[in-house]
Amino acid sequence: MRESNRLSAVKVAKLKEPGRYADGHGLYLQVSQWGTKAWIFRFMKNGRARHMGLGPLHTLTLQEARERARKARQALLDGIDPIEDRTSLRLAARAEAAKRMTFKEAAEKYIAAHRAGWKNEKHADQWEATLSTYAYPVIGNLSVADIEIGHITRILEPIWTEKTETASRVRGRIEAVLDWASVRGHRTGENPARWRGHLEKILPSKTKVRAVRHMPAMPYAEVGAFVRELRDVNSISAQALEFTILTACRTAEVTDARWDEIDFAKKIWTVPGERTKSGRPHRVPLSPRAIEILKTVPRIKGNPFVFHGAREGQHLSNMAMLEALRERRDRTFTVHGFRSTFRDWAAEQTNFPREIAEAALAHVLGDKTEAAYQRGDLLEKRRKLMEAWAGFCARPAPIAGNVRGLRAIR
Repeated sequence: MRESNRLSAVKVAKLKEPGRYADGHGLYLQVSQWGTKAWIFRFMKNGRARHMGLGPLHTLTLQEARERARKARQALLDGIDPIEDRTSLRLAARAEAAKRMTFKEAAEKYIAAHRAGWKNEKHADQWEATLSTYAYPVIGNLSVADIEIGHITRILEPIWTEKTETASRVRGRIEAVLDWASVRGHRTGENPARWRGHLEKILPSKTKVRAVRHMPAMPYAEVGAFVRELRDVNSISAQALEFTILTACRTAEVTDARWDEIDFAKKIWTVPGERTKSGRPHRVPLSPRAIEILKTVPRIKGNPFVFHGAREGQHLSNMAMLEALRERRDRTFTVHGFRSTFRDWAAEQTNFPREIAEAALAHVLGDKTEAAYQRGDLLEKRRKLMEAWAGFCARPAPIAGNVRGLRAIR
């Protein structure tokens, strides 16, 4: 009987009985009890019989099966187990396919992984919006493994001088996504979106492109007159704006303030960490005037917010206080600018130590050693400062040329 090529295409097509039919040199046609047919290569390795599936008859012809069996015999001749070799190749192919994650896929996974840790949903929306607008059209469908510095400069250069702050955020977000992809094994090598020692050699520093613009702030000498005007206005936005000035807090912290955060007995408002820039709770000592405002603000049944908005169950719009300010003063002034007004007043008109004023603004100390020793929040010392500030805001406007400092206030 022949050692090889025992089967023929006609015979293969006619075989119906379940079993294995040898073609020679380890190649078999296997007919299952259900009538399906597949090719098998049988060989000995280390004294043990092994069976390697080559594929079904409907995909591999007799000649193709013989060629695969021949290659398997060649591998054995070289001391290679064809089954283990094929498994290794499949795993390598899967690993390579896993690396072929697109930038958009990586960005979506990064945002999903970090969404819970971000302070509010708007932050995730901003990530998605900026990447969709600027990054995805260029690299969205590219594998993260293939992204190079040329792709990054193509994204950034058109907006670097006109929208510097936005461009800087886009760069940082691309860098974060690519770092995530590297850690997850989807890319290797340098991050092409890195600034230090990399893009800084190509793009000008954003501080050189456009001078830093600080929030326009009302001079502290004008605050008293402005606060008195607010008190003559019967509106929730005017009350919220005066409360913001007295507490030196950020706009969103005030508009989102809830009644359950106010402790009237201790005269403290606790802003939860998820709403503060530092991510830590901030206790705000409330002056008598701040308490008075809270007691006069109408409470709306079913609305948890102190300063309610026009819509049922909503808080005051973040634009409402700005409009209340712009209706009465220079339109360049901002609500956030009152924090600078307060800081200027504390530095120039009082003897309160710098760290107390910084704590009142919920600023994190830049000096790590100093921060390590200052564990408390200086609440009672800040209370004296905020009461002094409230007193200053309630004073009549000074007569020109007769401005007297408040250095004695402690």
